[in-house]
Amino acid sequence: MIGALDFLDPEKILDWLGPFATIGLLLIIFAESGLLIGFFLPGDSLLFTAGLLSSQDKFGLNIWVLLAGTFGAAVLGDQVGYWFGKRVGPSLFKRPNSRVFKQEYVGRTHDFFERHGPKTIILARFVPIVRTFAPILAGVAGMRYRVFFRFNVIGAAIWALGVTSAGYILGETVPSIDRYLLPIIALIVLGSLIPPFLEWRKHRKANRASVELAPRAPQTPEETV
Repeated sequence: MIGALDFLDPEKILDWLGPFATIGLLLIIFAESGLLIGFFLPGDSLLFTAGLLSSQDKFGLNIWVLLAGTFGAAVLGDQVGYWFGKRVGPSLFKRPNSRVFKQEYVGRTHDFFERHGPKTIILARFVPIVRTFAPILAGVAGMRYRVFFRFNVIGAAIWALGVTSAGYILGETVPSIDRYLLPIIALIVLGSLIPPFLEWRKHRKANRASVELAPRAPQTPEETV
């Protein structure tokens, strides 16, 4: 049985899935790409690890099946997220915070859209949490379907094909690379946390600046004494 913390370890996830590693991986990528329940899943590191382990014929992983499958799962996941947002999103995002759903997730994704426009669908692929909420919010905002679909396909190709291929190529070219898998995964996770941190710091500075520039209320005669 896999523990709660093991969901942060891609190799343990694939090991737990055993002969169903490929199918399980595709379901995870699908869920993280557009279902609210998938925002906590380790998509980046899981794709990289699967690509790396496929170069060593572990868990029955085949690189060509992975490339085609993860690309399709990523595209389909965002499509489902878009239509879910278009149909259900407006009422869903009015719900109060819960243990799983936080309004700050929506706010963070909305800020991303404000700065990057439709390109958010591509950029969000590399930002945890945002990549799950981006297609849903695109549906809520009524983004034109053709525009969304185009950026969805481009983003899925760069993310799924690129990250998986990087793992496979590294596994093929560096001997005994699996010994360094945990440090590599740690770097990937750390790298994925950098964009949210930069966004948070930028947002904090903007809030601080708006407070400093806000006009102060005039003092009453009593306050001037």
